[in-house]
Amino acid sequence: MTLNLELDLEPKMMIRDVHIADRPRERLIRQGAPSLSNQELIAILLRTGIKNESVLVLANRVLSAFDKIQDLRDATVEEFIEINGIGQAKAVQLLAAAELGKRLYQKHSEGRYTIRSPEDAAAYLMTDMSALPQEHFVVLFLNVKNEVLHKQTIFIGSLNSSIVHPREIFREAVKRSAASIICAHNHPSGNPTPSPEDIEVTKRLTEAGSLMGIELLDHVIIGDHQFISLKEKGYM
Repeated sequence: MTLNLELDLEPKMMIRDVHIADRPRERLIRQGAPSLSNQELIAILLRTGIKNESVLVLANRVLSAFDKIQDLRDATVEEFIEINGIGQAKAVQLLAAAELGKRLYQKHSEGRYTIRSPEDAAAYLMTDMSALPQEHFVVLFLNVKNEVLHKQTIFIGSLNSSIVHPREIFREAVKRSAASIICAHNHPSGNPTPSPEDIEVTKRLTEAGSLMGIELLDHVIIGDHQFISLKEKGYM
């Protein structure tokens, strides 16, 4: 108990104690953003620390609250606020930066993204889906040129043929005037090998699409930076 008290009373380094040339903002200006550590980049976003604690210490606490830097991408305001020293304003700053990063990384051009192959579909979805902790079932709605009109998460949870209702998917397809669709879901285990349920869902949606005149072009399973196309595997 005494030891902890002594440690708590030790002065904590403040940003003013760091030589001006080594401060994150100055280093970014002088050396460029790639030269900064994750801690320094987060410190710039947070802008200020808290009483008796530098912004660099606070930034390190944010990093320590997550298993890996990629987890910040899907963090919520509530999760950020649980971190000591992070209030609503700082949580919103972090959340906005994470969302902007996701949007910048997506392979969107000024026009619509065109899908010509399973690789194109996987590239479009991989960044958002490969690190998700739960299964997400996503549908891409395409026009006659195979350009993405809309992307929508249909449900979150273990894939089950009784849960994935073709009517919900094709109702949205009609609403979007989609000519075809591509379905995708992730395997949090990292292994994209299709399960019997994956195959069953694919067959149901293929049949429903045939009746509706809106073709299911593919069902892509996303793993840990790898994917499997059920069309290429002959399940469609």
